[in-house]
Amino acid sequence: MSLYSKVKNNYMKVQKRLNRILAMLAIVLVSWSAWVFYDNSRINESIKKPVDNVWTFRSIDTMKYSRDLAREKLTDQAFLSEINTQVSNIAATGANYVGIATPYDEEFVPYLTAWVEAARKNNLKVWFRGNWSSWEGWFGYPHQMTFDEHIAKSAQFIDEHKELFQDGDKFSACPECENGIQGDPRQTGRVVEYREFLIKETKVLNDKFKSTGLDVETNLLSMNMDVARLVMDKDTARAVGGVITVDHYVASPEDLADDAKELARETESVIVYGEFGTPIPDITGDMTNEEQAVWLERALAKVSNTSEVVGMSYWVNKDGSTELWESDNTAKPAVDVITKYFKLKR
Repeated sequence: MSLYSKVKNNYMKVQKRLNRILAMLAIVLVSWSAWVFYDNSRINESIKKPVDNVWTFRSIDTMKYSRDLAREKLTDQAFLSEINTQVSNIAATGANYVGIATPYDEEFVPYLTAWVEAARKNNLKVWFRGNWSSWEGWFGYPHQMTFDEHIAKSAQFIDEHKELFQDGDKFSACPECENGIQGDPRQTGRVVEYREFLIKETKVLNDKFKSTGLDVETNLLSMNMDVARLVMDKDTARAVGGVITVDHYVASPEDLADDAKELARETESVIVYGEFGTPIPDITGDMTNEEQAVWLERALAKVSNTSEVVGMSYWVNKDGSTELWESDNTAKPAVDVITKYFKLKR
């Protein structure tokens, strides 16, 4: 073979190899471009998706009106406008629930219904956190009820008043149950029995709602922080869904976040604050409206960065030392703080 032929053959071999390399590079480049396009599309899609609020459960309680005035305002039709104003103000903060504390006794069902209807008009879910008047001896009712009677009456209430509930509502049959006739387990020592009651009532009522076709949670078992530390061990917390609901008032705003982290770690649970607020004169001393707002800003800034806390319910909307609105429904500066954090996104 001539030198020219050898050179030509070698050149053609090199050219073929080069073409193969270029083809492979082209495939890689096309694949990489497609991946980048796909990945950017996913990013753009995720940006467009709505961002969740910091807390999935955001509520303001109405106990001073929905419970304490239940008998006084029971037949007062003119009071319906006041109920709607209060609930409308709560909805405007970014709350997605309103805490209604009306007792479950048949006498008070019309009054409870008025509050529930106001919640629906304002697109709010309801946290039912009343109780049976006999449990704590409210409104002159006989102060007597066993654990089993409490469970049975609560299940019967659900059966007889299904129209009050909607999917997504929360029903607490016995908030701060330690205040009732069966006593505080810190004093009675009946810790095991108390745990068994909480677990049994949660299950019975959850099953009752399921049997009616309603998706209503029954495990917001609000209790004092010290009671929670005593009663809610890991097994009990797990049995009621891994959520512990605490009513907690503290002097230092930073304690809300720190105490929640500690309880969550010890129980392997998430925390809902069923009640929090300021000022409580015996704990924080008196505050001006401006000092109240500053305290809440400090507390919520830290709690909003505490992943263990999944829900917050402020106590109370009106007529308590912690109120957010004056008696004439004028908003205090603290309302702006609550609104800021209730509308805050993750």
